[in-house]
Amino acid sequence: MEYLVTLNNGMRVILKKIEGLMSVSVGVLVGAGSSLETEQENGISHYIEHMMFKGTNKRSALDISGFSDEIGAQINAFTTKEFTCYYMKSTKEHVEDCFELLSDMITESVFSEEEQRKEKGVIIEEINMCEDTPDDLCSDLLAEACYGKETYGKTILGPKKNVDRFTKEDVLAYMKKYYVPENMVISVAGNVEISFIENLARCYFEKITQAPCAEKIHEVEFLGDKIQKSKQIEQTHLCLALPAYPFENPKNDALSVLSAILGGSMSSRLFQKIREELGLAYSVYSYQTAYSVCGALSVYAGVNPSQAQKTLQEIFSVIDCLKREGVTQAEFVRAKEQLKGSFVLSQDNTSSQMILYGKYLLTCNRIFDMQAKLSAMNALTQNAINEVAKEILQPEKIALSAVFAEKKQFDLNSIL
Repeated sequence: MEYLVTLNNGMRVILKKIEGLMSVSVGVLVGAGSSLETEQENGISHYIEHMMFKGTNKRSALDISGFSDEIGAQINAFTTKEFTCYYMKSTKEHVEDCFELLSDMITESVFSEEEQRKEKGVIIEEINMCEDTPDDLCSDLLAEACYGKETYGKTILGPKKNVDRFTKEDVLAYMKKYYVPENMVISVAGNVEISFIENLARCYFEKITQAPCAEKIHEVEFLGDKIQKSKQIEQTHLCLALPAYPFENPKNDALSVLSAILGGSMSSRLFQKIREELGLAYSVYSYQTAYSVCGALSVYAGVNPSQAQKTLQEIFSVIDCLKREGVTQAEFVRAKEQLKGSFVLSQDNTSSQMILYGKYLLTCNRIFDMQAKLSAMNALTQNAINEVAKEILQPEKIALSAVFAEKKQFDLNSIL
């Protein structure tokens, strides 16, 4: 059962009641991510996420983590290109403690200069770690190849120079634009009553003042560029992306099945062809991304530099074959059941349900319909998958990125 309540300040509260589970997950989702940032702001959504854990008017950073440990809860946060989520998972008897702590962090954080100085070093090391992780770096470059240096092409972590100069004034100015009730959702999943959750939400979050939210993104252009970077590594890392559907498009279910057939498992076409048959890569897979106004179907492979050209050619060959010949009945049934199984099993996890319902309400402004989703999955046909394959698998619209060894001569244009 799902329940929706709107507080007096405009903040929405969504509860997914799940009978029989002993854990409860509480999350506060804010519609603020890297896609909304200006060039000077890039990285500030993630920076604020870190700083929320560094002290409030009544708690130190140690007090925040210590309190979570004292009640046997888990506390964490994450930032995406479209939203930031602060969440806790606890037993039923400590749900109010979770509300109180999350409220304290979001409404009473002090952003002291000393804590900012220390946390900047932590975040810069996180950026360094990403730079030293070629597949993550390749993914970031792919986003830029798709959308340029604006909106969804921006990295979540941002550049070091931005992180180094962020101030408390920058933080408060950004929060004034997006940390407003109409752009925030409290999402709860577990075996609790809506009256209990509503009372907690009103007690701890209704004090946030109602204010207008800054304008969001309405449309983006898929550029289809090619971007490459050299590093001191042994492998060549390749990514490609094809434009796909935004978050609410009903064809995303069919695209999920198509992605699973293309490169979503050990039985997928890419895995069988690139790894098992040709031995070109240890890791090769496809994945789907869907944002509010755009989406993509992407492929990653890590290969020996001498095999980069052959690997890309074989990937394109697999894509072309899938588009021309369509999926087989066996592939369709296997991928469809894989999708349904993953979706149904996620209902036993309060954290995944909290994020699912919170993200859907924040993105689509309505309650996620579980039964409608299952019905749509069950209604998928082999023909629907093949129609999506013809529509999406268009290599002339492709974006490419590569990270390769400095000692190797490499040019994405020349190996296509």
